[in-house]
Amino acid sequence: MPGENLSRDEARERAALLSVDGYDVSLDVRSAIGDAAGGGNGPAAGGGSGEPRTFRSVTTIRFRCNEPGASSFADLIAPSVTAVSLNGRDLDPGEVFDGARIRLDDLAAENELVVDARCAYSRTGEGLHRFVDPEDGEVYLYTQYEPADARRVFANFEQPDLKAPFRFEVRAPEEWVVWGNGAGERADGVWRFAETKPISTYITCVVAGPYHYVTDSYTRELGDGTTLEIPLGAMCRKGLAPHFDADDVFLVTKQGLDFFHDHFDYPYPFGKYDQAFVPEYNLGAMENPGLVTFREEYVFRGKVTQASYEARANVILHEMAHMWFGDLVTMEWWDDLWLKESFADFMGSFSLVGATRFTDGWITFANRRKAWAYRADQLPSTHPVTADIRDLQDAKLNFDGITYAKGASVLKQLVAYVGQDAFLEGARRYFKRHAYGNTRLGDLLSVLGETSGRDMAGWARSWLQTAGVNSLTPQVLLTAEGRIDELAVLQEAAESHPELRPHRVAVGLYRRAGDGRLVRYARAEADVEGPRTLVPELAGAQAPELVLVNDEDLTYCKIRFDETSLAALRESLGDLSDPLARALCWSALWNMTRDALLPARDFVDLVLRFAGRETDIGVLQMLHAWAESALTHYAAPDWRPAGERLLAEGALAELRSAEPGSEHQLAWARFLASVASGPADLDLLQQLLEGSAKVDGLEVDQELRWAFLGPLAAHGRADEGVLAAELARDDTASGKRHQVRCLAARPSAEVKAQAWAQLVESDALSNALVEATIAGFQQPSQRELLVPYAQKYFAVIGRIWEQRSIQIAMHLVKGLFPALLDSPETLAATDAWLAAHESAPPALRRLVLEARDDLARGLRGQACDAAGGPDGSGDSDGSDNY
Repeated sequence: MPGENLSRDEARERAALLSVDGYDVSLDVRSAIGDAAGGGNGPAAGGGSGEPRTFRSVTTIRFRCNEPGASSFADLIAPSVTAVSLNGRDLDPGEVFDGARIRLDDLAAENELVVDARCAYSRTGEGLHRFVDPEDGEVYLYTQYEPADARRVFANFEQPDLKAPFRFEVRAPEEWVVWGNGAGERADGVWRFAETKPISTYITCVVAGPYHYVTDSYTRELGDGTTLEIPLGAMCRKGLAPHFDADDVFLVTKQGLDFFHDHFDYPYPFGKYDQAFVPEYNLGAMENPGLVTFREEYVFRGKVTQASYEARANVILHEMAHMWFGDLVTMEWWDDLWLKESFADFMGSFSLVGATRFTDGWITFANRRKAWAYRADQLPSTHPVTADIRDLQDAKLNFDGITYAKGASVLKQLVAYVGQDAFLEGARRYFKRHAYGNTRLGDLLSVLGETSGRDMAGWARSWLQTAGVNSLTPQVLLTAEGRIDELAVLQEAAESHPELRPHRVAVGLYRRAGDGRLVRYARAEADVEGPRTLVPELAGAQAPELVLVNDEDLTYCKIRFDETSLAALRESLGDLSDPLARALCWSALWNMTRDALLPARDFVDLVLRFAGRETDIGVLQMLHAWAESALTHYAAPDWRPAGERLLAEGALAELRSAEPGSEHQLAWARFLASVASGPADLDLLQQLLEGSAKVDGLEVDQELRWAFLGPLAAHGRADEGVLAAELARDDTASGKRHQVRCLAARPSAEVKAQAWAQLVESDALSNALVEATIAGFQQPSQRELLVPYAQKYFAVIGRIWEQRSIQIAMHLVKGLFPALLDSPETLAATDAWLAAHESAPPALRRLVLEARDDLARGLRGQACDAAGGPDGSGDSDGSDNY
């Protein structure tokens, strides 16, 4: 659509020309439930006409122009515009509106724009999303805008640096409640909300419907003698109310507010604090000030492990950190997205450990979040933390592992570099200096330079303005007496990104203690610079069995091992006593597998031998995911059947030996379901579903029933009738998603053809059902059934990108890539498409390039696995430094 993809240059030009004094937005969403009075559900509202269901949106924008007589534009994506008025002049919508922009000519010094439009409810999670609950027929609405979908709901200047106060009013069905960023009340049938502070368009928010709503409050005495009172609210669909543990949500919320007030010295500035758990959400959550939205999967319908509660708490705190990093102070353009996301990701773990019961949060960060960063930083699309964002499509794709997890890892390194006190004092000055404004990289660096006295420009060049991940390897020389003569840290970089960075690291030395555990007996911190750095503090120490070069996870790097250390891990990984050190070693071994330095079957063997002794449940669940990925993508094809049997046997043995009723037992049950393929495994799942078999302490609740039905459907053990009966048992939105996934997983050419048609040839599925269908369509056990779709994929992705919303297009382009057809032929087909489509949209090419890189990496891993090691000798212990 012309003008829909706003460029950075256009945004800068408009920001230089305009400043916004305020918005008044009036929405009428009575059409959401049908022929409500005044709402309309006839052709204009999409009632039975094949047109999208719409709502009325009237926006008044007051803004100034510093060059009277100049021209600019407002943003709006809507099926139709009824009227446009600029400074009292009626404009012809047919002349000034092109479907994405409203042309504004002959601007005055002070202007008032009024736009009356019919905007479309969304089924893709972009804009104003409309969800009908299959359980009770109730309709729920919520908005989601990042990075630029507020224009799907009201006319605006859709860029982060044109901040303004907003006043919303909403007409909704009589029985509904409506929430906004500010406090609201209903009078004369209209919900009116308090004017916001100056904020960006993408963090305005409306939630409306018959939500289940719970309240609480937070009180804090401030240093000036005043009392801060924050009304708290939490909501979910009525159907989820029996499962909603709002007390725990409020507990973490209050702990977070205490933590950030203690450390930021800037009171929460946005009044109330509501948190809405909403259906069919594309993201984990969104930091709308005063009204944070979350995916409703954080309301747990069945038994989950503490890792799930920890993840939810982390997200709650991540979004809370955004109230300061992102909402109070906002990046000028999406180049500096890291100024909000990297900080929120770091602060999520920092506050999780400092304020809540989840004191092992840094283990999860090292094991899970950094794995995301390492993968992203080795893709051909990797970019500096401060990225080059040319337009909104670039921005959409840069909500990635670099911006979030690598950025957070870099900030963890920064805290080690400048010290925690200097870091937090820099943050405090940053908030006070730039409150309600917009910033760039230099604004933050300047305050950190003030508080730390460090060279922030040099640090930023190395860590924020270059891409790629370094590898750190220990080099140990021993004396004849068996003590360390010299210990050095070797640093390497990829040829494509040769920057060698300064690293503040802790080097830990480990040996076996009398009780058989591997324990640390010596430690030293060092500033690693260049290709080789000596650590003289460790000279003279007793010879180690294991050297861990990034002990305590201070820096962002790939850890490698010397020959002795790798041998110790192969023999005794389960004996490593410190859980963080153990998590770091697991992460390093997984990186070696992905880098074709460790055969996939060796990694699987390590999981089978030592995962059962893993005490951290989050690490255990990550190991399950990695083992499954190793088998699917990195194991030699002829070994996969043996690997499947080994994993299933190991999972069943651990399931039976786990403490009855424990979260470890639940994790092993879910892992068994994910790897089950043989008749005996499937028989057991069937019997557990029917109740004819039991595992002592294992409760097969509804969510676990669906987990067992997935492999049964994929292997032809659960047909359409069985799945329909299960949906009747669980006739909910969650049940429908599970059923759709299982239906698409059935091993039939007809099933695959139907799923493909639903995804590619129709746009009837909501975003949530698109994801569920893709998940069912792609089954590792059904590679032969997927062969016809490799050629079809490359034939349709251009059309998909052109015709579908960017969110759905991203789901389809990523999710339907023929990754399971992992052969040189698929790699060649991908290369052929890239060569023939050099002028395709850069964002589309990026997705295909990333999928191609994953495929090529998998093929290298398979070659390593088939050969038995990286040198092809069949001996993966070799003499290389891994």
